[in-house]
Amino acid sequence: MESDHMVQAPKIMLVAGEASGDQLGGRLMAAIKRQQPDTRFIGVGGPRMEGEGLQSLFPMNEMSVMGIAEVVPHIPHLLKRISQTADFAKSEKPDVVITIDAPDFSFRVGKKLKGKGIPLVHYVAPSVWAWRAGRAKKIAGFLDHLLALLPFEPPYFEKEGLSTTFIGHSAVEERHDGDGSRFRAKHGLDAEKRLLAVLPGSRNSEVKRLLPVFREVVEALAQKYPDARIVVPTVSKVADVVTEEMKSWPLAPIVVATDQERHDAFAAADCALAASGTVSLELAIAGVPHVIAYQVNAITGWIAKRLIKIDTVTIVNLVLGRKLIPEFLQEKCKAKNIVPVLEALMKESPAREEQKSGFDDACKMLGFGDRAPSEKAAEQILKIIGKK
Repeated sequence: MESDHMVQAPKIMLVAGEASGDQLGGRLMAAIKRQQPDTRFIGVGGPRMEGEGLQSLFPMNEMSVMGIAEVVPHIPHLLKRISQTADFAKSEKPDVVITIDAPDFSFRVGKKLKGKGIPLVHYVAPSVWAWRAGRAKKIAGFLDHLLALLPFEPPYFEKEGLSTTFIGHSAVEERHDGDGSRFRAKHGLDAEKRLLAVLPGSRNSEVKRLLPVFREVVEALAQKYPDARIVVPTVSKVADVVTEEMKSWPLAPIVVATDQERHDAFAAADCALAASGTVSLELAIAGVPHVIAYQVNAITGWIAKRLIKIDTVTIVNLVLGRKLIPEFLQEKCKAKNIVPVLEALMKESPAREEQKSGFDDACKMLGFGDRAPSEKAAEQILKIIGKK
């Protein structure tokens, strides 16, 4: 009997290429185990997925290279890892292969597995609504199913014949259980003291580009609100640069780098100034009014302007179909533009109320309050392999 049971236990292969994919993969594995406890997992992942029982074929961080200059020296090694991953799938014959984000790696693996009799699922739809719309047709040629994070994404792929399920954005799953009063008590801030969160990004290049502008904004606000404070939730890889730079800033910055302190800081903050990215959605979920400011170098900006088809970079704005969150991008990313808008958000104002009510709408549309995205994703995977 034991061997029969072993034959029937599903074998699922997952491939993640960066930290965000490892988080998604870990949550998906946990959800699959809740729904189908005897599942076995193989593939490539990081610490979160290994914590759920995955033995990674090779260290995931080998795939986490950013930018053309960084990628070029690694191309031979990356091509070898792509072949190794595809060959591993062919020899192991799992019930399904799930590639997670990291499209440059994932889609090359997928193409090598086309026609091998293994269902191929990709988790996180590429942003074809923003640029390179032709990718939808290309991936429909080798994928069997796509799991999408945003509610407006499925039609782009379904019209190319690719079955797509909207499961909700992963950020809504974290439920941000921040404790604002704990944060204020720990840092000696009374309930009346205004607190501005400043989030200059998670990569060295963006932090260095944005900090001078953000400093000017803080200096201007310090004139109006000399007894306010700022909190700077950051990540470990840029924490040293940020801490050093902010030693000379006004309003005595509080730099925090752990997840829990980040959530507590969001719960305590009156408003925020943030770099573009998922952080905007985290702030919306925590109900923190904010503005987005961002700059890339001039050449990248020039290229992006010609390729990108949308007029907003913020997920909440995209989902709502209107510019709820003000954005100051490229040449508009200047303190004189940002300060008056941020000032209105620091006190009770119509702009502040409008953002807060818009956040509620956007979060509902992204799946907040519904079943967790990872549970929906797990259910879809188990359906594909005939276990639902």
